Amino acid sequence: MYFEKPRILITGGTGFLGSAVIVSLFRKTQARSMLLLVRARTPQEGLQRIRESLQRFEVPEALLNSIGEEHILCGDLSDVSAFAMDSRLDEVTHVINSAAVASFGNNPMIWPVNVDGTFAFAQRMAKAPYLRRFLQIGTAMACGPGHSFPVYESWDLAPTEEHLVPYTASKAEIERKIRKELPSLPFVVARPSIVVGHTRLGCKPSGSIFWVFRMALMLEKFTCALNDKIDVVPVDYCADALVALALKDELAHSLYHISAGLDHSNTFGEIDTALAEGRGIAPVGDRYRQVSSLEISSLAHEFEKLIGQCNRRLIVKALRLYGGFAELNYVFDNARLLAEGIPLAPRLTSYIGLCAKTSEAINIQEQMQWDFK
Repeated sequence: MYFEKPRILITGGTGFLGSAVIVSLFRKTQARSMLLLVRARTPQEGLQRIRESLQRFEVPEALLNSIGEEHILCGDLSDVSAFAMDSRLDEVTHVINSAAVASFGNNPMIWPVNVDGTFAFAQRMAKAPYLRRFLQIGTAMACGPGHSFPVYESWDLAPTEEHLVPYTASKAEIERKIRKELPSLPFVVARPSIVVGHTRLGCKPSGSIFWVFRMALMLEKFTCALNDKIDVVPVDYCADALVALALKDELAHSLYHISAGLDHSNTFGEIDTALAEGRGIAPVGDRYRQVSSLEISSLAHEFEKLIGQCNRRLIVKALRLYGGFAELNYVFDNARLLAEGIPLAPRLTSYIGLCAKTSEAINIQEQMQWDFK
């Protein structure tokens, strides 16, 4: 059951997942109920940025036109004070906080935005008189290393120094900080697993992370075994689940994985077979060799032969980072999500061929830019 007249504030609406959330909300509520925080100097500029992002999802023109400048809140989480006095914030009933510096690089804005800015934003929204839910979008990898299989939802997160990248450390820290310092905030955390592609559009909206599968199978080597499972969800499923968690009247928990879980995660071997079928080639199969993340650098001499001129150092760094996550061999339990009536995620193998077809004309290094902003 959904609230009859929610006023929904969405941050990060020009990002991959944030845009998908807006598209999902189009199907559940009227556009007039949305307020969109956008990094822009004017509402007109902000509206243009939102429309351009939604066009990647092939949103019909009529729906694009239903969003106007009155739905735009100019600002960004690096300076919450610049928009905190906007009176429309006091009308908000639900927040879906997708805004973050979602980079696996060493972007200096990760902590100022993902921790300091997000906390200042949560402080402001805690004062909104009608606020019913503040849904924070985290990451399942915020758990850090050292967990058993499968990984269950837990507030016990690895300390900052144990995380593989600053991004996941920042996501863990903001959860800790809000829970400790804002106990009255109606706080719910959703932690998606690995978000790759779209079930209908493949990689048209974004090639984020898909390039790793492309590269690993071109090299015929990576850090997981063929029988290791990989927990991946498509962005449209993830967005629908987030909207359901944001708007449902009552939730049994305040923390959820949005994941494929044990039932719908795929082995790397299954991914190899499905991706090969989508590309019209033979799978790697027995030619595949598992290597450690430390061995990735020894493969650099093969890069240009496979993908042309490229930045070897960047690709080695990127593959070692993702290889480190793959070595964890995590599958995230999704029983809580299913108990809320949300269906199982589509298997990656059911749409990865479409991801391949929509990536054919895109250079791997170009596709990497989604993840190393």
